Amino acid sequence: MGIYRDLARTPGVFRILLSQLTARFPFGMLSITLLLHIQLQYGNYTSAGVILAAQSVGQAIAGPLTSRLMGRLGMRSVLSVTTVFCSGLLVLVALTLMPLTVLAVVAFLIGITTPPVTPAVRTIYPKMVPGNQVSGLFSLDASAQEIIWIIGPVAAVFVSTQLSTVWGLLLAAVFMAGGGLWFITSPELGRVRIPPSRRRFGAVLTRPTVIISTVVGFLFVASFAALETGVVAAFGHEGIEAGIVLAVFSIGSIVGGLILGHRDITPWSMVFRSLIVLVGTAVCLISLDPILLCVALFFGGFGVAPMFAALFTVVSSTVKFSETAEAYGWVGTGQLIGVALGTAIAGVTIDANGAIGGIFVSTLFLVATAFASVISARWLPDLRGKDASPIPDTAAIQLPAHKG
Repeated sequence: MGIYRDLARTPGVFRILLSQLTARFPFGMLSITLLLHIQLQYGNYTSAGVILAAQSVGQAIAGPLTSRLMGRLGMRSVLSVTTVFCSGLLVLVALTLMPLTVLAVVAFLIGITTPPVTPAVRTIYPKMVPGNQVSGLFSLDASAQEIIWIIGPVAAVFVSTQLSTVWGLLLAAVFMAGGGLWFITSPELGRVRIPPSRRRFGAVLTRPTVIISTVVGFLFVASFAALETGVVAAFGHEGIEAGIVLAVFSIGSIVGGLILGHRDITPWSMVFRSLIVLVGTAVCLISLDPILLCVALFFGGFGVAPMFAALFTVVSSTVKFSETAEAYGWVGTGQLIGVALGTAIAGVTIDANGAIGGIFVSTLFLVATAFASVISARWLPDLRGKDASPIPDTAAIQLPAHKG
């Protein structure tokens, strides 16, 4: 645990951590708020799943593109433009009633213009601390981001049910604009410049660790999207139980991240961490009693932040610095496709079989996550006692020893 004390002593670490968390806070609110908003407007969860899927697909397409643009146009330029457009579109959805097909297009545009805060900050992190602290910083980030998923869902459900879903969407837009401004103006953002990649777009996908992190992340996040949809469907619009259950899940993730997430990554880390989440989620199939859900998901959450820390660390340690932003963009794309697919499948299953269908879909995705992690172990690095910093874009040339 001493690594967190060392990180606290590093100038700027907590400033950049807090500013990017604020900029990303709307995404802890947005899924539930949109789910409730669209379900109220159109009267079914399938329509809500379609809109969330459209947003996620747009964001998935944009991920690697905007991430790569940051190396050519600069992080501040790309982040500023996307923040303005995305927050404006959220206001449009909140204040305008439109046909489902038009709303799907707007949701897609929200995804396309989503600010690439995540790839930006995960590119900055390895340049802020020594290589032996990178995994710990990723773990701290993964744990801290759970604050988004603790306060975000509770705030979203409370504002949407006690005031209206319109106010929920407007609040998300305010956080996106205000948090984005704080992050964009942070000094650390100006100190790190992503060099333009010399390779063609998409070439980073030839690295096995990027493919593995993208596919495993896709399956892992799809399980959360299905779980969230099932929990919301179980408790409806009448109370804040859904927000509390999801918040407890996130608290478990924070605890797990602080206890396990800083440990050195091995080829089998993803397997063990995904199994923790699988067991906790599978127990939820017994009953939708909120107490049981809270207990099961609290312990299941122990594997969440450590799993994300493993996904990000194996990418950081095996990719050139000029390609890290694009690599994280692809990983993010995989996760967002997971959100789209998980939400859509869960929505249809819930309409057909009730809320328990969403939990069942989540469990199936976690089984696939664990299986994919087992298959991938042979290609993953063993980072015990090793530097997890990105590969330098230039390397020293070994000259022959001078004789005489």
